[in-house]
Amino acid sequence: MSLVYLWILAGSGLCLIEVFVPVAFVAVMMGLSAIATAGLALLVPNFALQAVFWLSLSVVLIAVSRRFVHRRPSALALKDASEGEMISELPPGESGRVLYEGNSWRAECEDPHQAIAVNEKVYIVGRRGNTLLVYPRAPLQNTLEGEPPNF
Repeated sequence: MSLVYLWILAGSGLCLIEVFVPVAFVAVMMGLSAIATAGLALLVPNFALQAVFWLSLSVVLIAVSRRFVHRRPSALALKDASEGEMISELPPGESGRVLYEGNSWRAECEDPHQAIAVNEKVYIVGRRGNTLLVYPRAPLQNTLEGEPPNF
């Protein structure tokens, strides 16, 4: 079997993979690159050059296609006034674990001088990567009830 047919077969397979395992057009772009490489294989019989061409074209097409693919929302889209519960102690300036929507997340207090106890209710006020930024619910409730905050 010639290299032209192998490139066409590989390209078709990659495009077909995208149907069953959607990966934001990465497999399609690699498949189209393989089909384009089949055309190059008619002119250049050197497999190493074909492979370099395929890899280069794949990278370029994937980079270009990223501009047109809509990004999915974050796995953790914080809602207004999200609440969680500490499942480990959170010493000042360190990290702990918080239970949020049934999952355990790494957490850091928004105030680096504040400690949070186990089982204390917290507000999720932000996120940094996979770390949730929390703030204890008690000081905020005291402020709402007219008492000064315990900072």
